[in-house]
Amino acid sequence: MALRLLLVRHAETAWNRERRYQGRTDTPLSEAGLVQAEQAGRAIAGSGLKAVYSSPLRRARETAAAIARPHGLDVRLAEAFGEIHFGRWEGLTLEEARALDPAFYDKWLSAPDALVPPGGEALSAMRARALAGLEAMRAEHADATICLVTHAMVARVLILEALGLPLDRMWSVAVGATGISELEFRPDWTALHRMNTRMHLEGVAGA
Repeated sequence: MALRLLLVRHAETAWNRERRYQGRTDTPLSEAGLVQAEQAGRAIAGSGLKAVYSSPLRRARETAAAIARPHGLDVRLAEAFGEIHFGRWEGLTLEEARALDPAFYDKWLSAPDALVPPGGEALSAMRARALAGLEAMRAEHADATICLVTHAMVARVLILEALGLPLDRMWSVAVGATGISELEFRPDWTALHRMNTRMHLEGVAGA
């Protein structure tokens, strides 16, 4: 009995393009992001999905809707997979966050598992809720292919978990807009079959 999980990061927003921390801020997809979402939906259309889950944030919901449509499925929202809260960094560019908290920011880049963004959520707390959500999906879909549309930090955590790697390897995992990763969960082992594939975005603006 195996759960095959297609793990997808949401499509582009204007804040992604501007390299701003979004976190729990409910930003919509950009025009390019809407096209990316449709392309991701086409790429996954033949995969026989039994369910499509999404973070409740709008950018993930809009991406998930494009993926669910060819399968005639409703999007199932799951709070467990909402993005980490970046506290006072939300809305700031990477450069602005570093200027606001220079020493702290540099430590965040070298040891993200040891720090909490000012006023934000601990990486360990986000991991705990994401893994609880994953266990719930595994219990309900023990022998099916499903899709989860979530965010960069959550996707990284789930990939690290599949590989048996610790949270301090967070920045070793690349997750681009509508990047598709495929994970297989069996009772005795987990496999990562592909990571961050984006061939469906060839020639698409913003890719």
